[in-house]
Amino acid sequence: MSKRVAVAAANWKMNKTRAEADAYLADLKAAMAEVQGRVEVIVFAPFTLLDRVAAGAAAAKAGVGGQDCYWKASGAYTGEVSVPMLADVGCTHVLVGHSERRGRFGVPEPELEGDLGRVFGDTDTSCNIKVKAVLDGGLVPCLCVGETLAEREAGNTDSVIAAQLEAGLAGLGAGQVSGLLLAYEPVWSIGTGAVCEADEAQRVCALIRATVAKLFDQASADAVRVLYGGSMKASNVEGLLAQPDIDGGLVGGASLTVADFKPIIACCAAS
Repeated sequence: MSKRVAVAAANWKMNKTRAEADAYLADLKAAMAEVQGRVEVIVFAPFTLLDRVAAGAAAAKAGVGGQDCYWKASGAYTGEVSVPMLADVGCTHVLVGHSERRGRFGVPEPELEGDLGRVFGDTDTSCNIKVKAVLDGGLVPCLCVGETLAEREAGNTDSVIAAQLEAGLAGLGAGQVSGLLLAYEPVWSIGTGAVCEADEAQRVCALIRATVAKLFDQASADAVRVLYGGSMKASNVEGLLAQPDIDGGLVGGASLTVADFKPIIACCAAS
């Protein structure tokens, strides 16, 4: 059994109104009162809801995360949100490099059908800058890495993951790395219903931990928490969390209702 506290992270993506967020947080508070064991719950909400979520998250014993950030503190960057702004509304965490935000900026939407991710232009370099900005702002980054179906079929999964980690964590100290979150998100699985078999998810998450050890040290690798993201749900969470190098989940669709998310939280608490 891992000594690392498991994380159940809800990524609402582009979903929920203020009223829906309020109802969700009330349900989450009730659910958390019934959960036995240690677990860290984080809600990654749209920017428009973050102050509202932060107000209700404490009662639900949950952290609050932004789904992205810009690395400058302020300036003429229309449409962007800075780390100080996220901290100001009560955020504790920030997603960096989610697969839906990496690469292929400006591609017309019809051309993206069947190809989730690679949309908004994040690169390994910009992810590294964002990770540093989040840390400098006193928040916890959750750096996401993952391969596309084409990369997996070409046998490049391991090299892609290692390269994303090496670039995304460049210039950090071992102490900084040990305190952040890393999420393995196979792009081919996000939102598709396809999920890595537990043993393969474990293999890649173990690779992530081994890469951290290679880049920094074993103590940092042992401390860092590695999440699985990609169609995690109640029916497969037990098998995934039974793996020694999977410390929780970054959950999309199954986090949108507390009824679906609660079994994942409970499994994390029991792991």
